[in-house]
Amino acid sequence: MKRTYRRFALALLASVALPMSAGAQGVGNASTTKGATAETVTTQLPRAVRPSHYDLTITPDAQAMTFEGQAAITIDVVEATRTITLHAADLAIAKAALTTKTGRKAGAPTVTLDTKAQTATFTFTKPVAPGSYVLSIDYAGKINTQAFGLFALDYKAADGSQKRALFTQFENSDARRFMPSWDEPFYKATFSLKTIVPTDEVAVGNLPVESRKDLGQGKTLVTFGTSPRMSTYLLFFSLGDFERKTVMVGDTEVGVLTKRGDLAQADYALKASADMLPWMNEYFGEKYPLPKLDHIAAPGRSQFFSAMENWGGIFYFENAMLLDPKIASNSLRERIFTVVAHEMAHQWFGDLVTMSWWDDLWLNEGFASWLESRATEKFHPEWHPELTALGSRESAMGQDAYVTTHPVIHPIKTVEEASQAFDSITYSKGEAVIRMLEAYAGSDEWRAGVQAYMKRYSHSNTVTDDLWREIDKASGKPISEIAHDFTLQPGIPLVKVTATCNAGSTAVALEQGEFTRDRAGKQPLAWRVPVRVAQVGGTAQAETLLQGKGALQVAGCSPVIVNAGQTGYYRVLYDPRTFAGIAKNIATVKPVDQLGILNDAVALGYAGNQPMADMLDLVKNLPADASPQVMERAASVIAGLAPYAEANPKRKAALTRFATARLLPVLKGLGWTPKADEPATAGELRATLIEVLGDLGEKTVVAEARRRFADPAAIDPSVKVAILGVVAKNADAATWDALHAMAKDETSAQVRTTLYSLLGRAADPALADKALALSLTDEPGLTTSPVIVSSVGAEHPERTFDFVMANYDAVMGRVDVSGATRYVARLSATSADPAMVGKLDAYAKQRLAAGSRRPVDEAIAKIQDRIKVAQTRLPEVDAWLAKAGY
Repeated sequence: MKRTYRRFALALLASVALPMSAGAQGVGNASTTKGATAETVTTQLPRAVRPSHYDLTITPDAQAMTFEGQAAITIDVVEATRTITLHAADLAIAKAALTTKTGRKAGAPTVTLDTKAQTATFTFTKPVAPGSYVLSIDYAGKINTQAFGLFALDYKAADGSQKRALFTQFENSDARRFMPSWDEPFYKATFSLKTIVPTDEVAVGNLPVESRKDLGQGKTLVTFGTSPRMSTYLLFFSLGDFERKTVMVGDTEVGVLTKRGDLAQADYALKASADMLPWMNEYFGEKYPLPKLDHIAAPGRSQFFSAMENWGGIFYFENAMLLDPKIASNSLRERIFTVVAHEMAHQWFGDLVTMSWWDDLWLNEGFASWLESRATEKFHPEWHPELTALGSRESAMGQDAYVTTHPVIHPIKTVEEASQAFDSITYSKGEAVIRMLEAYAGSDEWRAGVQAYMKRYSHSNTVTDDLWREIDKASGKPISEIAHDFTLQPGIPLVKVTATCNAGSTAVALEQGEFTRDRAGKQPLAWRVPVRVAQVGGTAQAETLLQGKGALQVAGCSPVIVNAGQTGYYRVLYDPRTFAGIAKNIATVKPVDQLGILNDAVALGYAGNQPMADMLDLVKNLPADASPQVMERAASVIAGLAPYAEANPKRKAALTRFATARLLPVLKGLGWTPKADEPATAGELRATLIEVLGDLGEKTVVAEARRRFADPAAIDPSVKVAILGVVAKNADAATWDALHAMAKDETSAQVRTTLYSLLGRAADPALADKALALSLTDEPGLTTSPVIVSSVGAEHPERTFDFVMANYDAVMGRVDVSGATRYVARLSATSADPAMVGKLDAYAKQRLAAGSRRPVDEAIAKIQDRIKVAQTRLPEVDAWLAKAGY
């Protein structure tokens, strides 16, 4: 699954200045066991019965928003039992029977549903003996309006008619809403799916269609092929008025499906998929095993994910797959490519080899995130994925620096805890740790270990140590030991550096500590840290595996860069003299290290480990021709200070003057429309500069955005969203009404959702209230309403929180069930109001189970940190701005 992330520069901004957060019978974390067996993995179900095959027939009624199902589940009873318990949620079971595989009746059970545990228990009059059986169940369920279980998305077709399409979303624990099942990743089985559907609609499954049988009266029985062994959460079904386009890649049919009229917008995703499939086959050493690989685009939006890796039938919301010409930009192309790469990587890491339990979710998500960067490096090096990866690392560190963080691998006991595991630690820290370990092991050795892992555990379940053992063997290095330090405990190492030049060489003394925003004074954690040191502008470098204290010798007396290449997951604190030397020579530093040095200076400045002046000096002194991604980061540093200036007119005026002096000349050099010979990433920088300067109220940028808004059709697609965002932020009532009219009239579902989200960006509180009121109407659509509320929350967190509490059922009825406990906490994430701490705590006590309040605690920690920053760090910023003449 691909989480919904913002653009690179804005993700960096969020990670530092405006941080964002994502009844069990358990046997504990099995991540350090050797191998995964039914006896060693966590389960919420009794172990006496295991499924091997599901034969399903589903009959949806899209208009009534219900469906009927028949399941014939082949099971193995491994020890005598009078009860069979499996998962079922929101299902009504009409009848059930147990037969032997030869058809002999083995009893008609009574059925008990436990809605809290989400289980169905079948009780027999006498014990069922060990052996193989078929459990047949007739049942009915409901079609949801949000992305969980079987759900419907409504949209306006190209001809103006209203249409409804059906999709499934089962990760992490919602297959139980579609079928009675052993809905845990360890219980793999094969699946045969049949469905009775309207003859004029297209049904999609994991496997190709094997047959179609006309049943008369406009109905057709569609039978799909039988799947390989897979976990329940990977099953997929969809139905709608779709168009499909395919291309053969070897003997695999790669396809894209969209709602009718949008197929051309999927060409980019189709080509990306076709290009990557042979490369991934080769990288993993295991050929993609299914006969088809479809990518299915759906209208609407989720607050919590953008795509899902169902085996052979990958689901996407349209904004993650379709290249709409109205808003086409390199940023959108990059987003589509990386999301497609991420979901395709899951076809191996997650689908072919699956974690045994949600403790090891990072085996799916961290590796898919890492491989999307590797794919970008292969096919689009002009996008500089090594720089983008640092944005992801900052997102992880933005969460990992607080006491409320968690280890990459951590015990999961409940469905809600599993849902909350889809966060920056699982994805972005996972990716960053893998990048570090790959660099330490060597890319060839790493790949050999991955291939051995895939070969050994194909179609099976694993725990993390199964992978580490293969990497250890392939590399001959202590990967497991380093990996355990970074995945079994939380936090971020801090490497303190003191460099001294003597007789033409530099002695580098290293000392390890812990970087934290709120754990100061406690015993620091310890890690084995791979450290690489290099000279500024030189070739001399050295490496060590740091434990506690260490020392290195580097030839020459130029300033040294620690974490050269930025593959390590740690912060670097230089002695003042060394940092001054780096800052003075920042123009000669490689872009990846410019970005890493700036990231560390920002984080250390906010935490009080380093003067705030250091990060501002770096921003000021970056060369005019700095990499677009580095300059984006500089812009986000300035933007990150803006919320602290909202209530301080003098500070805001000074900050705007600094932003104008530093950023406006860069925007003027770029211009407001793309140039034929500009770097591929220049478009993202252009959009970021427009957004940042416009949000600060820089008069010339706001005026130009408004001028272009007078003729929206003439705005270049690559900057359209940025320009409309500036107009929305600075809107008066008439402008807001004009944007609202644009949203209502828009025919593109993707652009329409974007326009509605922009309505929530208005700085004017009265317009924010209008947007919030609009979110509770039927006009935007059920999946768009939460987007509007979130957009208002970014600008007016306190106002939005109060609105949600006052309209709780209406708002939360529009939010994905799997992300509900995260949603409210995220709305308040940008607040610096002390009163919000008490409000959040009261909300958690009233609405959340004790084990579900981690996102709220994270939000509270960050609110408290922002209050502290405003009191203790911002005076340094004021002093620097005054001294610099702003």
